[in-house]
Amino acid sequence: MSADSLFNILGPVMVGPSSSHTAGAVRLASLARLIAGSRPGNRIREAEFILYNSFAQTYEGHGTDKGLLAGLLGLGVDDERIRDALALADEAGLSYRFTPYHRENHYSPNTVGFVLHLEHGETLRIVGHSVGGGKVYISKINDQNVTLRGELPTLLVWYKDQPGMIWQVTKVIAENHVNIAALTCNRTHRGEDAFMSITLDSLPSAENVAAIQQVPDVYAVRCFDALSP
Repeated sequence: MSADSLFNILGPVMVGPSSSHTAGAVRLASLARLIAGSRPGNRIREAEFILYNSFAQTYEGHGTDKGLLAGLLGLGVDDERIRDALALADEAGLSYRFTPYHRENHYSPNTVGFVLHLEHGETLRIVGHSVGGGKVYISKINDQNVTLRGELPTLLVWYKDQPGMIWQVTKVIAENHVNIAALTCNRTHRGEDAFMSITLDSLPSAENVAAIQQVPDVYAVRCFDALSP
C-alpha cells in the first residue's frame, strides 16, 4: 500500500486512516489551539507533542503527527491538506517536535501532551485524549484538572480563592444574558490559586470577557467557541 493510499477519505467528514489517530488528533489540536487563542501574542510559535501509549507506537503510520499539526494550523478533519501538514507547518514558521513516551503511565491509549510556547512568552501545557469516532476531551490545562470536550463555548478563569469570586464572575455573565450550562471549580489550597471552567450556551462578547478580567483578583481569562462539528 502506498503512503498516499493511507490517507484516503473514510466517509464524508474525516480524512483517514483512523478516526481515533488522525481525525481525533486534528480535533485535539484544534481544541488546544482554541484554548491558546488567536489574538496577536497568543499565537503558537513552538509546539512539542508528547505521545503516549498507542499514539507513541503508531503516530507516523496512522497520521497522528500530521493530524496534530493540521489542528494547530486551523485545518478541519475533512481538509485534504492534512496530508501535507508537516510541510505547511514549516511554511508557517511553526517549530515542532514529536516526543514518544514509552515508559509506563496512567493515561488512556490515545493521549497527547501539548507543550505550546506562545508569541508573548507564555507556555501552555495541555493533556488531551482521543476516544474514538473523532471524539476528544482535554483533561488538564497547566496544573488544573478539567474535562473539556469542545462541544460548547467555554470560559476559563484563573483567580485567587476567596468568598464571592464565583458570584462576581457569574454575575457578569448573567448581566449579559448568557446562560451557563455547567460550572466546575477547584483550588490548590484555601485562599490560594483557584480555577473555574464554565461552559455556556452561547459565546460571550469580548466586552463581557474583558469585564470578567477586571474582577479583582482574577489572574487570567480565556474564552473560546465550540469546536466545529
